[in-house]
Amino acid sequence: MSGLANFVAALVVLGVLMLLLRWTFSRGHSLVESPPRVGQPDEYGLLVPVAEPKTFIEAEMIAARLRDGGLRATLAPTLEGPRVLVFESERERALKLLAG
Repeated sequence: MSGLANFVAALVVLGVLMLLLRWTFSRGHSLVESPPRVGQPDEYGLLVPVAEPKTFIEAEMIAARLRDGGLRATLAPTLEGPRVLVFESERERALKLLAG
């Protein structure tokens, strides 16, 4: 009877694993993060671009400068190249900080 119990337990474990894998890799419900979608610079909701650097290294340096100034800044890969984005309400302050 012990062999039958082990066989049934193995089938239950296999069934649970199959259900978990099916759920994990099903379309639209995956736990695996999808790659970011690259869009136009104006497709980022409340965020607006304040800098158009040539490289992501330059973009990171600009974003760090804004963060050091107390602003929330993020980088975005756009179809037109990397952009440094801030909230619309912080745009003027960010531009002044970058100009000075």
